[in-house]
Amino acid sequence: MPLNARILNLMEEVRSGRCSPEEAADQISGLRLEEIAGVARIDLGRSIRCGIPEVVLAEGKDTAHLVEIMRRYVEASGRCVASRTTPEQADAIQQAAPDLTCEFYRDARIVILSNGTEKPINSGTVGIITAGTSDIRVAEEARIIAEEMGCRTLTAYDVGAAGIHRLFPALQSLGDADAYVVCAGREGTLPSVVAGLVGRPVIGVPVSVGYGYMGKGEAALASMLQSCAVLTVVNIDAGFTAGAFAAQIASGVQRE
Repeated sequence: MPLNARILNLMEEVRSGRCSPEEAADQISGLRLEEIAGVARIDLGRSIRCGIPEVVLAEGKDTAHLVEIMRRYVEASGRCVASRTTPEQADAIQQAAPDLTCEFYRDARIVILSNGTEKPINSGTVGIITAGTSDIRVAEEARIIAEEMGCRTLTAYDVGAAGIHRLFPALQSLGDADAYVVCAGREGTLPSVVAGLVGRPVIGVPVSVGYGYMGKGEAALASMLQSCAVLTVVNIDAGFTAGAFAAQIASGVQRE
């Protein structure tokens, strides 16, 4: 970890007695950065600062760089998550790290590499709902991230507005959720409907399903932004953001 002015000032505060060593250690852990071969600076303190693990976006990365980033992160923190991975990238990661545990979630396009370090556990619960089966890939990304942050997840898939009678028994099965992630493409109706029926925060995720005018999630995004129900909306296909936000809400509810 390279020294910087913030760390030097912190060391001076410890020397002068204005800050305890324990307080300084917590702050330094939250500032940890590591440079890898001039191509990446990984943030080793994000989970301490924000409660959200550092997640490596695999999409567009050179496979050798991706493998090196993940290995170094596991060495420092015990676990590493990569999103938007291809099966070929997952195979390369597994082959390059035979000494580590590599889990590939094909639907979510997520790889989790670990040295046996367990993920945290809290008592928060996130409910994850999709309008159709085409939305499951995004919902699964949200689910894996929420679980990686220690939450329990409950799911109800393919319960959209085209057959709205499917929604009500699904909501009963998700009644323990502290927050909901609702994924929908096409016209994006479902998050607004769910937000009008439940007493917990709802995060709408527009999915790039649909065609023609305002296709590929644009109509769904516009519809969710215009919702008359109280609803938080993330970007198109942003399963990671939705899952992390829902987990923060759920774990915060349980701490109260």
